[in-house]
Amino acid sequence: MVRRGLVPGAAATVLALVAGLVAAGPGVGASAALGVAVVVANFSANGLALAWAAGVSPVAYQAVALGGYLVRIGVILGLLFGLARLSWFSAPAFGFAAIPAAVLLLAYEARLWLRGLGQELVLPEPPGSGTRDLP
Repeated sequence: MVRRGLVPGAAATVLALVAGLVAAGPGVGASAALGVAVVVANFSANGLALAWAAGVSPVAYQAVALGGYLVRIGVILGLLFGLARLSWFSAPAFGFAAIPAAVLLLAYEARLWLRGLGQELVLPEPPGSGTRDLP
């Protein structure tokens, strides 16, 4: 699912850059592009982390699904506050680009899920579970 989201994410990043450049100049364009890029990177990190955790154990999957959310939100907020110290950065442009990008990415993910992608998650059996077929 991550690979399928990268091309539209890259296109949305370029679109945000161009829209910001046209609307208010290079600072706003770069801020808007960063907002979309952070959302796409967040989506990619989530997908890759969940894929890794699914191969480890159900507990690791749950930990990444629940704890990873808090870590990713913390990274986004840290970036926002760190970038806000730069003179060219526009926090409103970052937010006004990131929020619709996140909503559109969630809609895209839901569309893929409804079409069947990711519905057959296979987690490995825990060692010693005794559910293997005996000869």
